[in-house]
Amino acid sequence: MAADSGSGDDPVSGQGWPAHLERRRWPREPGTEKERRQDVAPALQPVHFSTKDLPRKDQFQAWRAHMAPLVDVHLPDGKSPDDGFLAEQTGWHLGNMLIVQQHTEAHSYIRDQSMLRSSPIDHWNVGLLRSGRIWTEVSRHVTETGAGEVFFRSLGYPYRGRMTDSAAVLVFLPYELLAMDASILQGANNTLLSGSLADLLVSYIAGLETKLSNLTAGEVPRIIQTIADMVVACAASSTRADPGQVQAGVGMMERAHRYIHLNLQSDNLTPDTICRALGISRTRLYQLFEASGGVLNYIRKQRLLQAYADLSNPADSRPISEIAEAAGFAVAANFTRAFSHEFGLSPREIRKTVATERPAVPAQRSTRHHGTTIGDWLTLAG
Repeated sequence: MAADSGSGDDPVSGQGWPAHLERRRWPREPGTEKERRQDVAPALQPVHFSTKDLPRKDQFQAWRAHMAPLVDVHLPDGKSPDDGFLAEQTGWHLGNMLIVQQHTEAHSYIRDQSMLRSSPIDHWNVGLLRSGRIWTEVSRHVTETGAGEVFFRSLGYPYRGRMTDSAAVLVFLPYELLAMDASILQGANNTLLSGSLADLLVSYIAGLETKLSNLTAGEVPRIIQTIADMVVACAASSTRADPGQVQAGVGMMERAHRYIHLNLQSDNLTPDTICRALGISRTRLYQLFEASGGVLNYIRKQRLLQAYADLSNPADSRPISEIAEAAGFAVAANFTRAFSHEFGLSPREIRKTVATERPAVPAQRSTRHHGTTIGDWLTLAG
């Protein structure tokens, strides 16, 4: 279904991109910068999806299957699957953040309650629209996004919408990364980020695009934190919602994620304590985390992700044994085994990579889980 689309600059043989659908080249890094970094192998390996090499009649179904874990997509009225459907995505995993460069023809989409109940995807989504227009409805409020504008959306709530032929850069950040600021972000759900801070965010994303293929592993944690801080600042300046009112509307899944994140280092983080804090039964808690492999598995993964971030932070000089203990592992060997299984690299290899600014990519991010759907990409990033 998915095909390696490379840079996506060449039209389909016998099927060109519509004249009104911008076929821009994604920003390229200046040659001088490449020359300075020829001795450093790229730390990021992109994943690709494209319909351009498929028969016309199969193109939309391939796109629909690719997007199914996130949204259910439909063709505009009057258009048949036999007409063909050109769409392509290039995804870049920066730690637990995902950046997707996307071109697609017009379609509608919906993420309903049934998807939320069965999906572990609850990321924050920031989208910079390069061309086209998008209309998205959340709780009967419609936000229209035009070229050059930035939308902000929570994937933890149902939404629906439609878009024209468009090109966009989509940034997906896992809920846990910004859990401390959940109340602020919920107030900005389905809004346009505007003002001088949003302009700075747009400039930062545009500049980052030129360097995605040449980033080193040691640069990634700083980039993630920079984008996270900028998104929170933009959201705070783009909404006047009362944090108390916003918090009251936060869904149970998000409340559970927030509680776990805030208590990640606690020895008392157990299903019983979570149930008491949220006022729910163990059965309900297990239902919430069924798609994540269970609540204990979810906690374990979040602690390992935090350990990965700590080890990747050049400013964190704690011994690996201390980071292991903070992750809930009393025995260092057990931590090393679990960490290596999760990321494909040992804790020492991660720390060595950062210390020498040499790139080393966790195996699961490049070969073990080369996802064929947007859901695979997001699950890997989260």
